[in-house]
Amino acid sequence: MKTLVLLVFCCISVQSQMLTSVYFDYDSYTLTKESRRKLDSLVNLKSNLKFRIFGNCDISGSSEYNKKLSESRANAVNKYLQARIGNTIALESVVGLGKEKQINDNSTEELRRKNRRVDIFIDQVLRAGEIKSGRTFESFFSRKVADMKVGENYSLPNVNFIGGRHVWFPKGNKVLIQLADVLKNNPSLEVELQGHICCDYDNFDGEDLDLKTFNLSWTRAHAIREFLEKQGIDSRRIKVTGMGHLNPVVYPERTEEDMIKNRRVEIVVRKK
Repeated sequence: MKTLVLLVFCCISVQSQMLTSVYFDYDSYTLTKESRRKLDSLVNLKSNLKFRIFGNCDISGSSEYNKKLSESRANAVNKYLQARIGNTIALESVVGLGKEKQINDNSTEELRRKNRRVDIFIDQVLRAGEIKSGRTFESFFSRKVADMKVGENYSLPNVNFIGGRHVWFPKGNKVLIQLADVLKNNPSLEVELQGHICCDYDNFDGEDLDLKTFNLSWTRAHAIREFLEKQGIDSRRIKVTGMGHLNPVVYPERTEEDMIKNRRVEIVVRKK
């Protein structure tokens, strides 16, 4: 499993993770359509996160010019995110690095394009009492609701998705009917559905091939919420979050079975 670095200062823990990179045309700081789609997927992230944005350039041009261009690229991303997200997620820093952080040798146009980018990181702050010793992947149905802990993750066994789609395999239907029954029998129970993707670590989230949107992890969780609504569950009891590639259960994915395990939706108990 992919491990996040945990830094502890007094009673505060900070988890840092790269979310995604967006790319720019030569000598431009205008966001492309593809870049806007990537940034739109971040709207579905949780709160209590801080962004760090770093602009970059290829090796063309002077250091002074590239420093300004990289700052303009970082600011373009910042402006777009602030307009889409507002106060939900805080901004930690916006930095233009010029051509200091080359990730390849610029020997082809495609490689140069990958250096014309903005990298987006998040810091998630967890205070004392919120820090968990480890992720819980125990089946939701193997524990009584009274014994469940608020804030921990529980798996939905056999609820896995077709690659690139928000459609789960038919064997998941029985499990989702069980989930609906648990919610019906426990009317005070509120949950969060967290969607996940596999394989795509260049982007925060994947493309939903059916909807042509860049928020596949969110659409997977949302599809399950819609299913539960049809079973009579009030949608106000169900929060939906797209987690992108942040928490794979198998890393790296070497087989199709590994990929299927990561194409999933987990449950977090919000209120009992």
